[in-house]
Amino acid sequence: MEHRRKKISVIGAGFVGSTCAHWIAAKELADVVILDINEGAAKGKALDLAQAGPVEGFDAKIIGTANYKDTAGSDVVIITAGLPRKPGMSRDDLLSTNAKIMKDVCTGLREFCPNAFVIVVSNPLDAMTYVAYETMKMPKNRIMGMAGVLDTARFKMFISEELNVSVEDIQAIVLGGHGDTMVPMPRHTLVGGVPLTELMPKEKLEALIQRTRTGGAEIVGLLKTGSAYYAPSASAVQMAETILKDKKRIIPCAALCEGEYGYKNLFVGVPALIGGSGVEKIIEMKLNDEEKRMLDSSAAAVKDLVEALKKLS
Repeated sequence: MEHRRKKISVIGAGFVGSTCAHWIAAKELADVVILDINEGAAKGKALDLAQAGPVEGFDAKIIGTANYKDTAGSDVVIITAGLPRKPGMSRDDLLSTNAKIMKDVCTGLREFCPNAFVIVVSNPLDAMTYVAYETMKMPKNRIMGMAGVLDTARFKMFISEELNVSVEDIQAIVLGGHGDTMVPMPRHTLVGGVPLTELMPKEKLEALIQRTRTGGAEIVGLLKTGSAYYAPSASAVQMAETILKDKKRIIPCAALCEGEYGYKNLFVGVPALIGGSGVEKIIEMKLNDEEKRMLDSSAAAVKDLVEALKKLS
Protein backbone atom coordinates (compact mmCIF):
# COMPACT_ATOMS: atom_id res chain seq x y z
CA MET A 1 0.00 0.00 0.00
CA GLU A 2 1.38 3.36 -1.00
CA HIS A 3 1.86 5.66 1.97
CA ARG A 4 1.44 9.29 1.12
CA ARG A 5 1.55 12.45 3.12
CA LYS A 6 -1.71 14.20 3.80
CA LYS A 7 -2.45 17.24 1.70
CA ILE A 8 -4.12 20.48 2.78
CA SER A 9 -5.01 23.23 0.34
CA VAL A 10 -5.32 26.75 1.73
CA ILE A 11 -7.37 29.10 -0.44
CA GLY A 12 -6.23 32.70 -0.11
CA ALA A 13 -2.61 33.79 0.40
CA GLY A 14 -3.44 36.70 2.67
CA PHE A 15 -2.45 36.86 6.33
CA VAL A 16 -4.87 34.16 7.51
CA GLY A 17 -4.08 31.81 4.62
CA SER A 18 -0.31 32.14 4.77
CA THR A 19 -0.33 31.79 8.58
CA CYS A 20 -2.46 28.63 8.22
CA ALA A 21 0.24 27.26 5.91
CA HIS A 22 2.87 28.19 8.51
CA TRP A 23 1.13 26.30 11.36
CA ILE A 24 0.49 23.25 9.12
CA ALA A 25 4.12 23.06 7.98
CA ALA A 26 5.53 23.65 11.47
CA LYS A 27 3.38 20.79 12.82
CA GLU A 28 4.32 18.57 9.83
CA LEU A 29 0.59 17.96 9.54
CA ALA A 30 0.51 17.77 5.74
CA ASP A 31 1.94 19.05 2.49
CA VAL A 32 0.47 22.44 1.66
CA VAL A 33 -0.90 24.09 -1.46
CA ILE A 34 -1.44 27.86 -1.16
CA LEU A 35 -3.84 29.04 -3.86
CA ASP A 36 -4.58 32.66 -4.68
CA ILE A 37 -5.77 34.55 -7.76
CA ASN A 38 -2.59 36.57 -7.27
CA GLU A 39 -0.26 33.75 -8.31
CA GLY A 40 2.90 35.66 -7.40
CA ALA A 41 1.74 36.14 -3.81
CA ALA A 42 0.92 32.44 -3.47
CA LYS A 43 4.21 31.30 -5.02
CA GLY A 44 6.31 33.84 -3.11
CA LYS A 45 4.86 32.99 0.30
CA ALA A 46 5.13 29.24 -0.42
CA LEU A 47 8.78 29.58 -1.39
CA ASP A 48 9.58 31.73 1.65
CA LEU A 49 7.86 29.28 4.01
CA ALA A 50 9.56 26.28 2.39
CA GLN A 51 12.92 27.98 3.01
CA ALA A 52 12.12 28.07 6.75
CA GLY A 53 12.04 24.24 6.65
CA PRO A 54 15.82 23.78 6.93
CA VAL A 55 15.92 26.19 9.88
CA GLU A 56 12.93 24.82 11.79
CA GLY A 57 13.52 21.22 10.69
CA PHE A 58 10.14 20.47 9.16
CA ASP A 59 9.56 18.27 6.15
CA ALA A 60 6.56 19.55 4.25
CA LYS A 61 6.24 20.27 0.58
CA ILE A 62 4.75 23.73 0.07
CA ILE A 63 3.65 25.07 -3.30
CA GLY A 64 1.92 28.23 -4.43
CA THR A 65 -0.47 28.35 -7.38
CA ALA A 66 -3.43 30.07 -9.01
CA ASN A 67 -4.63 26.82 -10.60
CA TYR A 68 -7.28 24.70 -8.89
CA LYS A 69 -5.81 21.61 -10.60
CA ASP A 70 -3.04 21.72 -7.98
CA THR A 71 -5.58 21.16 -5.18
CA ALA A 72 -6.55 17.73 -6.58
CA GLY A 73 -6.37 15.00 -3.95
CA SER A 74 -6.56 17.40 -0.99
CA ASP A 75 -7.67 15.76 2.26
CA VAL A 76 -8.72 19.10 3.74
CA VAL A 77 -9.32 22.52 2.22
CA ILE A 78 -9.25 25.69 4.35
CA ILE A 79 -10.97 28.64 2.67
CA THR A 80 -9.74 32.05 3.81
CA ALA A 81 -10.34 33.95 0.56
CA GLY A 82 -12.30 37.17 0.71
CA LEU A 83 -11.93 40.76 1.85
CA PRO A 84 -10.92 41.34 5.48
CA ARG A 85 -12.75 43.90 7.61
CA LYS A 86 -11.69 47.51 7.93
CA PRO A 87 -12.31 49.62 11.05
CA GLY A 88 -16.01 50.42 11.46
CA MET A 89 -17.11 47.50 9.27
CA SER A 90 -19.09 44.60 10.64
CA ARG A 91 -18.48 41.10 9.31
CA ASP A 92 -21.89 41.35 7.64
CA ASP A 93 -20.77 44.32 5.50
CA LEU A 94 -18.62 41.86 3.54
CA LEU A 95 -21.62 39.75 2.50
CA SER A 96 -22.10 40.34 -1.23
CA THR A 97 -18.41 40.66 -2.19
CA ASN A 98 -17.32 37.59 -0.28
CA ALA A 99 -20.31 35.50 -1.40
CA LYS A 100 -19.23 36.00 -5.00
CA ILE A 101 -15.62 35.05 -4.16
CA MET A 102 -16.84 31.99 -2.22
CA LYS A 103 -18.94 30.76 -5.17
CA ASP A 104 -15.97 31.08 -7.54
CA VAL A 105 -13.66 29.26 -5.12
CA CYS A 106 -16.09 26.41 -4.46
CA THR A 107 -16.78 25.94 -8.17
CA GLY A 108 -13.04 25.34 -8.69
CA LEU A 109 -12.80 23.04 -5.68
CA ARG A 110 -15.87 21.03 -6.68
CA GLU A 111 -14.14 20.13 -9.92
CA PHE A 112 -10.77 19.06 -8.48
CA CYS A 113 -11.29 17.94 -4.89
CA PRO A 114 -14.97 17.12 -4.39
CA ASN A 115 -14.15 14.68 -1.57
CA ALA A 116 -12.11 16.97 0.65
CA PHE A 117 -13.26 18.19 4.05
CA VAL A 118 -13.89 21.92 3.83
CA ILE A 119 -13.25 24.41 6.65
CA VAL A 120 -14.55 27.92 5.93
CA VAL A 121 -12.89 30.91 7.61
CA SER A 122 -14.15 33.77 5.37
CA ASN A 123 -16.60 36.31 6.85
CA PRO A 124 -19.49 36.61 7.48
CA LEU A 125 -18.62 33.11 8.59
CA ASP A 126 -21.93 31.30 9.05
CA ALA A 127 -23.44 32.65 5.82
CA MET A 128 -20.25 31.91 3.83
CA THR A 129 -20.28 28.31 5.09
CA TYR A 130 -23.82 28.04 3.77
CA VAL A 131 -22.74 29.41 0.36
CA ALA A 132 -19.89 26.87 0.23
CA TYR A 133 -22.29 24.03 1.13
CA GLU A 134 -24.79 25.07 -1.55
CA THR A 135 -22.07 25.48 -4.20
CA MET A 136 -20.07 22.32 -3.43
CA LYS A 137 -23.19 20.11 -3.09
CA MET A 138 -21.38 17.94 -0.56
CA PRO A 139 -22.64 15.92 2.42
CA LYS A 140 -23.11 18.11 5.51
CA ASN A 141 -20.49 16.23 7.57
CA ARG A 142 -17.75 17.35 5.17
CA ILE A 143 -18.22 21.09 5.57
CA MET A 144 -17.92 23.33 8.62
CA GLY A 145 -17.13 26.90 9.58
CA MET A 146 -14.32 27.91 11.91
CA ALA A 147 -15.62 30.37 14.48
CA GLY A 148 -16.32 28.73 17.81
CA VAL A 149 -12.70 27.65 18.30
CA LEU A 150 -11.54 31.24 17.83
CA ASP A 151 -14.30 32.85 19.90
CA THR A 152 -13.69 30.32 22.68
CA ALA A 153 -9.93 30.95 22.54
CA ARG A 154 -10.54 34.67 22.97
CA PHE A 155 -12.91 34.05 25.89
CA LYS A 156 -10.34 31.73 27.54
CA MET A 157 -7.50 34.20 27.06
CA PHE A 158 -9.50 37.03 28.65
CA ILE A 159 -10.46 34.77 31.60
CA SER A 160 -6.85 33.66 32.08
CA GLU A 161 -5.65 37.26 32.07
CA GLU A 162 -8.32 38.34 34.56
CA LEU A 163 -7.80 35.41 36.99
CA ASN A 164 -4.05 35.10 36.37
CA VAL A 165 -4.31 31.36 35.67
CA SER A 166 -3.02 29.21 32.81
CA VAL A 167 -5.12 29.09 29.64
CA GLU A 168 -4.56 25.32 29.75
CA ASP A 169 -6.76 25.00 32.85
CA ILE A 170 -9.77 26.72 31.30
CA GLN A 171 -12.54 24.79 29.61
CA ALA A 172 -15.04 27.02 27.89
CA ILE A 173 -17.43 27.14 24.98
CA VAL A 174 -18.90 29.88 22.80
CA LEU A 175 -21.95 29.13 20.63
CA GLY A 176 -23.98 30.97 18.01
CA GLY A 177 -23.13 32.97 14.92
CA HIS A 178 -19.64 34.43 14.51
CA GLY A 179 -20.67 38.02 15.11
CA ASP A 180 -21.87 40.43 17.73
CA THR A 181 -24.66 38.03 18.77
CA MET A 182 -22.31 35.13 19.69
CA VAL A 183 -23.12 33.34 22.95
CA PRO A 184 -20.30 32.70 25.45
CA MET A 185 -21.50 30.14 28.04
CA PRO A 186 -20.21 31.11 31.52
CA ARG A 187 -22.41 28.48 33.19
CA HIS A 188 -20.55 25.80 31.20
CA THR A 189 -17.07 27.26 31.76
CA LEU A 190 -14.66 25.64 34.20
CA VAL A 191 -11.33 26.87 35.53
CA GLY A 192 -9.37 23.84 36.77
CA GLY A 193 -12.72 22.15 37.33
CA VAL A 194 -14.19 25.06 39.31
CA PRO A 195 -17.21 26.84 37.73
CA LEU A 196 -16.22 30.28 36.44
CA THR A 197 -19.32 31.80 38.04
CA GLU A 198 -17.82 31.02 41.48
CA LEU A 199 -14.53 32.76 40.68
CA MET A 200 -15.65 36.07 39.27
CA PRO A 201 -18.29 38.67 40.11
CA LYS A 202 -21.15 38.95 37.62
CA GLU A 203 -20.25 42.43 36.30
CA LYS A 204 -16.64 41.37 35.60
CA LEU A 205 -17.93 38.31 33.78
CA GLU A 206 -20.34 40.44 31.71
CA ALA A 207 -17.44 42.68 30.68
CA LEU A 208 -15.38 39.66 29.52
CA ILE A 209 -18.34 38.29 27.57
CA GLN A 210 -18.77 41.65 25.84
CA ARG A 211 -15.05 41.81 25.06
CA THR A 212 -15.26 38.31 23.55
CA ARG A 213 -18.13 39.40 21.29
CA THR A 214 -16.14 42.35 20.00
CA GLY A 215 -12.76 40.55 20.13
CA GLY A 216 -12.33 40.63 16.36
CA ALA A 217 -13.33 44.29 16.08
CA GLU A 218 -10.87 45.21 18.85
CA ILE A 219 -8.03 43.81 16.72
CA VAL A 220 -9.36 45.37 13.50
CA GLY A 221 -9.43 48.73 15.31
CA LEU A 222 -5.81 48.36 16.42
CA LEU A 223 -4.41 47.06 13.12
CA LYS A 224 -6.40 49.50 10.95
CA THR A 225 -5.34 47.66 7.78
CA GLY A 226 -6.90 44.21 8.15
CA SER A 227 -8.13 41.76 10.72
CA ALA A 228 -6.80 39.12 13.10
CA TYR A 229 -4.81 36.22 11.65
CA TYR A 230 -2.65 34.32 14.19
CA ALA A 231 -5.53 32.97 16.30
CA PRO A 232 -8.00 32.46 13.41
CA SER A 233 -5.44 30.45 11.42
CA ALA A 234 -4.37 28.40 14.48
CA SER A 235 -8.05 27.63 15.09
CA ALA A 236 -8.67 26.45 11.52
CA VAL A 237 -5.56 24.26 11.64
CA GLN A 238 -6.69 22.73 14.94
CA MET A 239 -9.92 21.68 13.21
CA ALA A 240 -7.98 20.22 10.26
CA GLU A 241 -5.73 18.28 12.65
CA THR A 242 -8.75 16.92 14.53
CA ILE A 243 -10.13 15.53 11.25
CA LEU A 244 -6.83 14.15 9.91
CA LYS A 245 -5.96 12.43 13.22
CA ASP A 246 -9.56 11.30 13.87
CA LYS A 247 -9.32 12.84 17.35
CA LYS A 248 -13.07 12.87 18.12
CA ARG A 249 -12.85 16.21 19.88
CA ILE A 250 -15.90 18.22 20.83
CA ILE A 251 -15.34 21.56 19.17
CA PRO A 252 -17.73 24.46 18.72
CA CYS A 253 -18.04 25.18 15.01
CA ALA A 254 -20.57 26.25 12.39
CA ALA A 255 -22.29 23.01 11.45
CA LEU A 256 -25.49 22.36 9.52
CA CYS A 257 -28.39 22.01 11.94
CA GLU A 258 -31.32 19.95 10.71
CA GLY A 259 -33.58 20.04 13.73
CA GLU A 260 -30.90 20.29 16.46
CA TYR A 261 -31.64 23.14 18.89
CA GLY A 262 -34.81 23.68 16.84
CA TYR A 263 -32.97 25.06 13.78
CA LYS A 264 -33.54 23.80 10.23
CA ASN A 265 -31.14 24.06 7.29
CA LEU A 266 -28.94 26.58 9.08
CA PHE A 267 -25.20 26.73 9.71
CA VAL A 268 -24.66 28.13 13.20
CA GLY A 269 -22.09 27.64 15.97
CA VAL A 270 -22.88 24.50 17.99
CA PRO A 271 -20.72 21.95 19.85
CA ALA A 272 -19.81 19.24 17.34
CA LEU A 273 -17.95 15.96 17.58
CA ILE A 274 -15.18 16.30 14.98
CA GLY A 275 -13.26 13.26 13.79
CA GLY A 276 -12.16 11.37 10.71
CA SER A 277 -15.61 11.73 9.14
CA GLY A 278 -15.77 15.47 9.73
CA VAL A 279 -18.79 16.63 11.72
CA GLU A 280 -19.77 13.26 13.17
CA LYS A 281 -22.47 14.54 15.49
CA ILE A 282 -23.94 17.76 16.85
CA ILE A 283 -24.06 17.70 20.65
CA GLU A 284 -27.26 19.17 22.09
CA MET A 285 -26.51 20.93 25.36
CA LYS A 286 -29.24 21.51 27.92
CA LEU A 287 -29.65 25.27 27.84
CA ASN A 288 -31.53 27.37 30.36
CA ASP A 289 -34.13 29.88 29.13
CA GLU A 290 -31.71 32.80 28.92
CA GLU A 291 -29.07 30.79 27.02
CA LYS A 292 -31.68 29.46 24.59
CA ARG A 293 -33.05 32.97 24.03
CA MET A 294 -29.54 34.27 23.25
CA LEU A 295 -28.79 31.36 20.93
CA ASP A 296 -32.14 31.86 19.15
CA SER A 297 -31.41 35.53 18.58
CA SER A 298 -27.96 34.64 17.22
CA ALA A 299 -29.45 32.01 14.89
CA ALA A 300 -32.05 34.56 13.73
CA ALA A 301 -29.26 37.03 12.83
CA VAL A 302 -27.53 34.31 10.77
CA LYS A 303 -30.83 33.41 9.09
CA ASP A 304 -31.36 37.05 8.08
CA LEU A 305 -27.95 37.08 6.37
CA VAL A 306 -28.72 33.88 4.47
CA GLU A 307 -32.08 35.36 3.36
CA ALA A 308 -30.27 38.54 2.24
CA LEU A 309 -27.87 36.34 0.24
CA LYS A 310 -30.72 34.59 -1.55
CA LYS A 311 -32.06 37.99 -2.63
CA LEU A 312 -28.61 38.91 -4.00
CA SER A 313 -28.21 35.82 -6.14
